[in-house]
Amino acid sequence: MSLAKYEVFSTVVEMGSLTKAAESLNLTQSAVSYSIANLESELGFPLLIRSRSGITLTSNGQSILKSIRNVLHWNEKLKQQAASINGLEVGTIRIGAITSVCIQWLPGLMKNFKQEFPLIEIKIFQGGYQDIEEWITNGVIDFGFITLPTMQSFETIPLKKDRILCILPHNHPLGNQDKIRLEQLENESFITLKSGYNHDIKRILKESGVTLKNRFEMTDDQAIIAMVENELGVSTIPELVLQGMPHKVRVLNLEPEQHRIIGIGATSLKEISPATKKFIEYVKKLLGSNLV
Repeated sequence: MSLAKYEVFSTVVEMGSLTKAAESLNLTQSAVSYSIANLESELGFPLLIRSRSGITLTSNGQSILKSIRNVLHWNEKLKQQAASINGLEVGTIRIGAITSVCIQWLPGLMKNFKQEFPLIEIKIFQGGYQDIEEWITNGVIDFGFITLPTMQSFETIPLKKDRILCILPHNHPLGNQDKIRLEQLENESFITLKSGYNHDIKRILKESGVTLKNRFEMTDDQAIIAMVENELGVSTIPELVLQGMPHKVRVLNLEPEQHRIIGIGATSLKEISPATKKFIEYVKKLLGSNLV
């Protein structure tokens, strides 16, 4: 079976559309359809269900997807090792990252890395904690920036201890103090991230035994800040999110102090490709002063 067909199948699933996959692979849609049909014929069962809303995997397609991605992973690793022997630094790195890392770390990291390794392609997958854990597990990405602790099956590298802060509207009565306890927010309208994005506050609330009144659930940190600015509630936010970002909110330290640990997670840090290893070493080097 052709690896090209595996690549087409994996890309179709990743993009959720034959048309988008064709654009990504620089192929015609008919060529993508033909490749999928050929692969289905060789395997002896359908892989995709096509509808007007897009494509979904059959149960057989779902069961074989991870194996196909594993084959593509090892093929990519082989190509990179051969290139390295020949004195070339090439390859593709697929990285999952939470929003704050996408905004604060990745642009600078990628710019500097590309200057040193211009032939290595980097693909970014932005999502919540749960998305990234699923992408790592299913082989969609090589590694992800996540918060620790994470799934026990992952190998991890802690990178930064990031404070969790409280944000209030500027004219809020509690805003005149230097620190604030979670208990003081129990009667406030609390704005939080939706499930899958809110691991940190869920953990903190569970450990403290405090229950807050959720008023709005958002998918973006900047949306939370905007809601607080407009006096629609209060919230907690990681310090990394606020760095260098204009905002009109009162920022207070939590008492006792709370943190999240940002780290790297992968199914195996030993089996990742040479290009991925280089990028991770580059991250550790550039963030060296902030390592936990």
